[in-house]
Amino acid sequence: MPDSLKPIFVTALLVLCAVEAPAQWVAQSSGTTVRLRGVSAASERVAWAGGASGTYARTTDGGRTWRAGQVPGAAELDFRDVDAFDAETAYLLAIGEGERSRIYKTTDGGRSWTLQFQNRRAGAFYDCMAFWDRRRGIAMSDPADGRFLVVRTEDGGRTWKQIDPAGMPPALAGEGGFAASGTCVAVAGTSDAWFGTGGPEGARVFRSKDGGKTWAVSTTPLAKGKSAGVFSLAFWGEGRGAAVGGDYTKEQEADGNAALTPDGGRTWQAVHSATRPRGYRSCVARVPGSYGPTLIAVGPSGTDYSGDGGRLWRRLGDEGFHAVSVTPRGDAAWAVGEGGRVARLDNLSRYGRAWN
Repeated sequence: MPDSLKPIFVTALLVLCAVEAPAQWVAQSSGTTVRLRGVSAASERVAWAGGASGTYARTTDGGRTWRAGQVPGAAELDFRDVDAFDAETAYLLAIGEGERSRIYKTTDGGRSWTLQFQNRRAGAFYDCMAFWDRRRGIAMSDPADGRFLVVRTEDGGRTWKQIDPAGMPPALAGEGGFAASGTCVAVAGTSDAWFGTGGPEGARVFRSKDGGKTWAVSTTPLAKGKSAGVFSLAFWGEGRGAAVGGDYTKEQEADGNAALTPDGGRTWQAVHSATRPRGYRSCVARVPGSYGPTLIAVGPSGTDYSGDGGRLWRRLGDEGFHAVSVTPRGDAAWAVGEGGRVARLDNLSRYGRAWN
């Protein structure tokens, strides 16, 4: 090659590598060693996490430093879901039977917490929650008396009211939700909501168009079984959505672990076996504003990404995580897992087309 062309060739090669090379997780120190199951990325600088032993963690500097703490009176609780709005405001959902299912809120960065909801219903077990905005949200419980329970708030969590059971289709025998990552419930727009389930008779997705007051249900092609089904949901655009899961006792198996819907959850199609994620996946998140769009799915056996809305998935890494959350602007993501593991992924919108 002539010397005069070498600089041009090198520049082109560097540009090509920059476009094609996927981003990588960068490990951070969470300040705790407990298992973390929930994460919420409020902005490029602010993220919250929740986990075992009543633990929460927060960063306000992009993850360079994390501060971990324990909610007073919650040492025996397991926080599987966290929803954060900024550096001061966050909700935590604790799972468990009976009164162990609770929702706490802080408005001062974790210096104090208010117990907003404590389950009193026999047989209930709350799995996850989601919010349309700072005032309106829902939480979902496994069935009690044959139907899933949903509570709603319209005042920032000061009150939570159960929907009329008549608006909920009957549950199947052995059907339940999965509290693996706090993302078995998803919301969109101003009143759309969904939650995923599993069980011996099949994996289903319930959907609501009126803020969770009434529900319809559809079957999905995800794996069925006592430990299998829909673990996480993400929706975008005009009713497009993705469901991930599988069987959590078979972390490496990909059978029945991903499906897509083009019509708001009415119908679901399995992702082709040659292009689906590589194993059981506990959480899926969409990158806002990205081409395709870009989706990220995590599980104990690694991370996969899709640049085309979930049709084709590729490996991002083998390190295990339980949950992932993307910032509202789509500029960064955090994932959490065992032993206080936390990691950050940057430049997501930049890599959307390269990953496609």
